[in-house]
Amino acid sequence: MDIQKQLEDLHLENQLSAENIPDLDLYMDQVIQLFESKFASSKRYEEDKVLTKTMINNYAKAKLFFPIKNKKYSKEHLLIISMIYQMKSVLSMKDIGKTFEGINHRIQEDELDLENFYNNYIQLMDRNVVRFKEYIKEQEEIVEKELDTNVVNDTYLQQVLLITSLTGMSNFYRRAAEKLIDQLEMEGEKEQ
Repeated sequence: MDIQKQLEDLHLENQLSAENIPDLDLYMDQVIQLFESKFASSKRYEEDKVLTKTMINNYAKAKLFFPIKNKKYSKEHLLIISMIYQMKSVLSMKDIGKTFEGINHRIQEDELDLENFYNNYIQLMDRNVVRFKEYIKEQEEIVEKELDTNVVNDTYLQQVLLITSLTGMSNFYRRAAEKLIDQLEMEGEKEQ
């Protein structure tokens, strides 16, 4: 089982850096094109879409980012959309909205340098990729060397155990994120 090769095919390091985003406002089609060009290698299936007009409109309706002006998206909008892109498969729109509510407020009040905040996010994501690869290698070694080989006696069973382990960890991380979101919401209620 060569999971390390498969990890390389995931392109986990593929992030939209602030430097990759133009300083001028973009129309929706340009936003979609930028995301498609950056994240195309991250798609599971060729026909998958990274970002669509419907997705962006749904994000706007759910108030996941502050209102756009003149049908154009600023660099700040794209930074937020990039973070939403990473969160959307794990969290509900409602939870993403709760997470970014304070960010959007601070941006509109000019109380946050979103680009510097985003650069910190990218730095954290880069470290997470390194830790994830180490974790996968450790899990692979456990499956191959420490489990009962009378039961886990072929590649298929090893892969099933890795899949169930990874989905279990994913569930742990999602639940921890939801707990932090609930805490954000409680702190917001205290401030009011």
